[in-house]
Amino acid sequence: MVRAEIGSSVTISYIGTLDNGRIFHSTDEHGPLTVVIGADQLFPALEQALIGMRAGETKNIELPADEAYGRKRQENIIEVSRQTFPAGKEISVGQKLSIEFKGGASRMMIVTAVSENGVTLDGNHPLAGLDLTFALKVERVEE
Repeated sequence: MVRAEIGSSVTISYIGTLDNGRIFHSTDEHGPLTVVIGADQLFPALEQALIGMRAGETKNIELPADEAYGRKRQENIIEVSRQTFPAGKEISVGQKLSIEFKGGASRMMIVTAVSENGVTLDGNHPLAGLDLTFALKVERVEE
């Protein structure tokens, strides 16, 4: 059987969990994922863990936050005036909003707090600052 190496097309199934056991993503819901090792389609540490594996093999991979989505960065959290939003616009905690910044750049942000005067927005990835575990199985390896 062929072992996965740089340039191999590898099809994997996995369940991604947090330290508390909560599943954040699973190929059970979305179907197996096919990637080319070395094409930067996965976290580098996850790609490295796949190298040498064969179809049918399983492995648990633990990625600390720094090797996944990084640490939660305070500079990605901002508070804006409630008046920034149109009058009557419903704003609630957990809501995702596309925010446009000076210069035309936009960013998806999550509302983390709402008060009468302000809205706190977090632009960090929802999994930033969290360690991730992947229980994965290699389904197929092609050269």
